[in-house]
Amino acid sequence: MPILLDTHALIWWSIDAPQLSQSVAEAIRTEEVIYVSAASAFEIATKYRLGKLPQVERIVADLGSYVAAQGFHELPISIQHAQTAGTLPGPSRDPFDRLLIAQAMVEALPLVSIEQPFDAYPIRRLW
Repeated sequence: MPILLDTHALIWWSIDAPQLSQSVAEAIRTEEVIYVSAASAFEIATKYRLGKLPQVERIVADLGSYVAAQGFHELPISIQHAQTAGTLPGPSRDPFDRLLIAQAMVEALPLVSIEQPFDAYPIRRLW
């Protein structure tokens, strides 16, 4: 079953962080199709530039190559994704999270995320 990685799941995978649950690490190792959103690239680059993600220095310069080297697939942001994100009700105000939630909804992908507030949306969250 294809899955979509939340930004923190991608980061934690890239640095082998202990915060990544064993079940998620196993899913990332064994799933055939794993998507990384363009929203995550935007979030990583933005937060790195602001000094909030120094741990991504190794991958931020060429995230596309890192994603490809891991065997992951890029998920572009479509107009439908953006429109869905913009009209989502509920608790999430973070634009990056809203885009990931919308992509999970539109593409019917489970979202790999520790974020329990995502459960308020009609998506399947894996953690």
